[in-house]
Amino acid sequence: MGDGVGAMIERVREVRARRARLDAEELTLLADIAAVVGDDRGLAEELTPVLRVSTREVERRIDAGRSVAGRMPWLLAAMRAGEVESYGARRVLAVVGPLDDDAARTVDALLAERLADAPETAWQPGNLAQRARRLVEKVDPDGQAERARRARAERKLELAPGEHVMSSLEAQLPAEVASACYSRVDAMARSLRRSGDGRTLDQLRADVTADLLLGRDPGVAPSEAAATVYLHVPVDAALTISDQGCELDGYGPIPAAVAREIMTNSRSVWRAVLCDPGTGEPVDRGRTRRRPSATPEHVTHRGVAPRPATPRHATPRHVTATRAAMTTGDGPPRRPRTRRRPRPAWSGRRRRPAVWAGRRRPGVRPIRSAVRTLAVPGAVAVNIDRRRGCVRVRSHL
Repeated sequence: MGDGVGAMIERVREVRARRARLDAEELTLLADIAAVVGDDRGLAEELTPVLRVSTREVERRIDAGRSVAGRMPWLLAAMRAGEVESYGARRVLAVVGPLDDDAARTVDALLAERLADAPETAWQPGNLAQRARRLVEKVDPDGQAERARRARAERKLELAPGEHVMSSLEAQLPAEVASACYSRVDAMARSLRRSGDGRTLDQLRADVTADLLLGRDPGVAPSEAAATVYLHVPVDAALTISDQGCELDGYGPIPAAVAREIMTNSRSVWRAVLCDPGTGEPVDRGRTRRRPSATPEHVTHRGVAPRPATPRHATPRHVTATRAAMTTGDGPPRRPRTRRRPRPAWSGRRRRPAVWAGRRRPGVRPIRSAVRTLAVPGAVAVNIDRRRGCVRVRSHL
């Protein structure tokens, strides 16, 4: 780009910073006026013609001004410095809104530390909200679980009329259900596209959704794995020792209580996976699948009690079942009925970590890197990494 274009881009940057400072000034003015008047509804009606927005939007701005001025001093300072505009600030405020004042100030201080040396992309509204969501989970995990349950109870479907004889149909669903629904529709749309359909993917997704809701044949049969979501849960959170670190791919952090409910779905299927203890990358995948028979309160931790001895000629499947950090009451696995190619043996003793005795990846210690995968036909699949604390959940909702 030439010097002229570069100069114009810098002017755009200055305009954005100026707009952020004006947004900060507006929010603080609204907070000051609301503190003097005391009647938010009456003030909103009076300011509606002044701001030329709806009364409900004025009320939202008053609430945002009161919150950012009273509970988020660093966020307000970032707005005054031209870093965050009103939209980004309100995304953060929506995340910390249910917290009390002390917890909100803690999140504000932690957010300032996280963004001290962060790249410019970290200041985008979506990334700001994502970081704030992680910090809220860390500061108030119990409250987040309760808020999630309350929000799930308020799930709904809305119809919003649009322009040009079009409307929007919006469903408020649990995050994992919504992700699974979209994955299923997307897989069916892509299948139609590969078969030669001339419609775009957006058109196909919309048409497939309408056909499914109206009970019509969309013209393609979904595969069993069409609706798949992935959930990562630390092993200590899966064992109810901790309530932090649970994340849903494509969404972000979710409460540990909700993650455990997904893991112990009655239609779940468990599958063992081995991961590298250093990088966390999958090293080997088990070939045996099992269904859990325990509810969250029946899941126990075997790390405290002495570990049972492992058969010398057991396969990785057997070791995972006897050495894993979770048990569902299914008991030890049975030996395979069919003859298989011999696999590297394992040797382990009581109260001591297992040692790799084969030739495959001799440097890996599976006892510290065993991962469990919960595959849920119609629901979820989970991988649990004992060392890295990762549980990966695959859903077929």
